[in-house]
Amino acid sequence: MGIRSVFDGGEVRKELEKRGIDRKFIPMIWKRVVANASANASANANTKDWDWEKEVPSLPCSAYSVLASHFKTPLSSSLHSVFHSADNFTSKLLIRLRNGAFVEAVIMRYDTRLGKYGGKPRPGGLRATLCISSQVGCKMGCNFCATGSMGFKNNLSSGEILEQLVHASSFSQIRNVVFMGMGEPLNNYSAVVEAVRIMTGLPFQLSLKRITISTVGIIHAINKLHNDLPGLNLAVSLHAPAQDIRCQIMPAARAFPLEKLMDSLQEYQRKSLQKILIEYIMLDGVNDEEQHAHQLGKLLETFQVVVNLIPFNSIGTLSQYKPSSEQKVSNFQKILRGTYNIRTTVRKQMGQDISGACGQLVINIPDKSLGNADPLTDIEDLAI
Repeated sequence: MGIRSVFDGGEVRKELEKRGIDRKFIPMIWKRVVANASANASANANTKDWDWEKEVPSLPCSAYSVLASHFKTPLSSSLHSVFHSADNFTSKLLIRLRNGAFVEAVIMRYDTRLGKYGGKPRPGGLRATLCISSQVGCKMGCNFCATGSMGFKNNLSSGEILEQLVHASSFSQIRNVVFMGMGEPLNNYSAVVEAVRIMTGLPFQLSLKRITISTVGIIHAINKLHNDLPGLNLAVSLHAPAQDIRCQIMPAARAFPLEKLMDSLQEYQRKSLQKILIEYIMLDGVNDEEQHAHQLGKLLETFQVVVNLIPFNSIGTLSQYKPSSEQKVSNFQKILRGTYNIRTTVRKQMGQDISGACGQLVINIPDKSLGNADPLTDIEDLAI
């Protein structure tokens, strides 16, 4: 039997209930595993066989045989390496999974004292957002994204998703989680939903309002999402205001026609009464002209949205695209704001020097010679 994650909620519930053990003990187990992971963040102790009876006292006796036989180690994944940006705002974790594959997760730290909303600081000082992966690779094939160049390898289990949060918690107190790492979260729907549900309970206790799932627009999954995770933040990687441009830069968009996608988002917003975050990567000469801004404004003018304009990050020889000029980005933003009254932000990039910025997540050794990056607006500020 291979190594299994004790954070695979369905699996651990099933094994305990076979022995008549109450599921109320599961959060107690998870709490001790999280504490152990924090204490041994740089060691290999997290992937060695555990003496469960010693490490997690006060469980029913029969629970220990279950844990020892089915979940021998506290974590099924190990922290292979960590890369910190020069400004220390960003850390990229390279995590080795039980099958030998790797995924990346990125911690982004924010200082609210730097000023938000017209320079008025928000209380609370430092906080951290974790950008999490849901798959090894991705089958969407977006040709401006390094992860897409990997192709699809496999889905992560709910436990493997959660273990990224466990590893990250050893470095920062995570306030927000965004599913914007490797993979298309809604193509791994069941595992992602289970992982999010566990994140909102003990021992993590994250608020659904501080968890965001990003999708290229998997319509049938969007139609289910509000019922399964009411209160969750939804982000849509739109990236173009017309179907032909979307298909050019996002081949998977052929399966999700823009008109049907917008109908799905309209229904999602009607049910959830929440703003939707629209992600829009700025590609020089492709989707960044004034006519595209007007098209996008007309497409979104009946929605309550925040449009996040994302500067394109270089992915070496893997892409034919160039980033839009600052002037083009500024003009694009002014049209959306001024003509259509759509709240629009420009993402300031983090982690470029460790290949941890948007679109750069691919399994390689980061280039540490690119210099510092500016602080980024926190996803929490975009979602409210």
